[in-house]
Amino acid sequence: MRIAGIMSGTSLDGIDVAVIDITGSGHKAKVNVLASHSVPYPKKVRQALLSVSDATTQTGDISRLNFLLGELYAEALEEAAERSGIALNSIKLIGCHGQTIFHEGQAAQYLGKKVASTMQIGESSIISERTGIDVISNFRERDIAAGGHGAPLVPYLDYMLLRHRGRGRVAVNIGGISNLTAIPPNTNSDRLIAFDTGPGNILIDQLVTRITLGRQTFDRDGVLASRGKVDPKLLAKLLRDKYYRAKPPKTAGREQFGAEFVSKLLDTELSTEDLIATATALTAESIASGIRNFVLPEMRVDEIFVSGGGTHNPVLMAALTKAMEPIPVRRTSEVGLDVDAKEAIAFAVMAYETKHARPSNVPQATGAKRPVVLGKITQNGAPAPNGKSNGSSRASESASHGAAASHGPAASHGAAASHNVASHNGSSQSHKSTPARKSTTVARPANPPAKAKTAAR
Repeated sequence: MRIAGIMSGTSLDGIDVAVIDITGSGHKAKVNVLASHSVPYPKKVRQALLSVSDATTQTGDISRLNFLLGELYAEALEEAAERSGIALNSIKLIGCHGQTIFHEGQAAQYLGKKVASTMQIGESSIISERTGIDVISNFRERDIAAGGHGAPLVPYLDYMLLRHRGRGRVAVNIGGISNLTAIPPNTNSDRLIAFDTGPGNILIDQLVTRITLGRQTFDRDGVLASRGKVDPKLLAKLLRDKYYRAKPPKTAGREQFGAEFVSKLLDTELSTEDLIATATALTAESIASGIRNFVLPEMRVDEIFVSGGGTHNPVLMAALTKAMEPIPVRRTSEVGLDVDAKEAIAFAVMAYETKHARPSNVPQATGAKRPVVLGKITQNGAPAPNGKSNGSSRASESASHGAAASHGPAASHGAAASHNVASHNGSSQSHKSTPARKSTTVARPANPPAKAKTAAR
């Protein structure tokens, strides 16, 4: 079955699309990645999303953005299909995560009751109407309804593609928020350890944006951090936050590491470079401490595979590599899994499971009482004619008029070749720091080499 996954992360940098072919079922399914593509948010759209994310806002703005994002998501998928030579009407299902504007996975007191909640926007009805394809969206709500935190959900894919008979592996994703999935060797999904470790790029991005008054929105190639020095006292103070000591399952978001948190960092009056360096060190050390405190006491770790926008920051990757020595730290691309497309692939896979009425949450990761079928289905009628969308969407053109894209022009890769990421069981598995990604082939070997080079960045 051919499925598209659409993902927009906490970093608010843009839209990631992946198109996959998938066969089989559950964790034994075989995934073939046909295309992946990234489209940055127009500057004004990103600013609008920031204004409604964990903020006092107008309901009208949320409603308009919900429908606007639906248009942008449909356009991003159309663009991905066109660039890759994939007929839109060959795609039979879309899994769309949407854009999180609020997430509170831990229940809080509200109007006399304890309530956990989450909200992702990006109207599925618009996506379905424009593309002629059924859409599954709103994945997190059902897990929360079942007593979970609604995150992390990607461990389902991590286990499917990265489990190994003889190696203990940790999959780390550094997006706006960092999360990990620890997979013991030769195990089933019941023994996974997964949780959000804390900030990923979210603090770095906010600091850069505020210090530069919006002229920059992230630390490209870690240049600012490389010019600064980590303040050990501030870093130690930040690491004393109770979140890092809390036992999994746990989830984090802009609610903890948003504007108020950043304002306190700015009050320290460190130089720009030292502040960015310290925030970068916090991301690396919080991931490392999460592994040391909650993973290593439970299992052997032979290798760590990293994905997400943080992999494009060499200062961050070098700090994580040093903190985890002697355990090798590698990119997921070394096993054929695109560092920028993993989450989009994950939601395509979860949509496939939902279509077949199979659960795809991992209760050990989210804290849910039981496995549940995730998402809500928006069904479409007849497919759009000639492989085209059911409507000509011009939302992105009007939204970006007179505004520069936050991370450069749209980037695409994988148009020329499919990427085999079928599960490897050991039988012998955002930030774009460049304005455009070149076409690359990352075909996953059936048996990845046992001794790949350590990706110290």
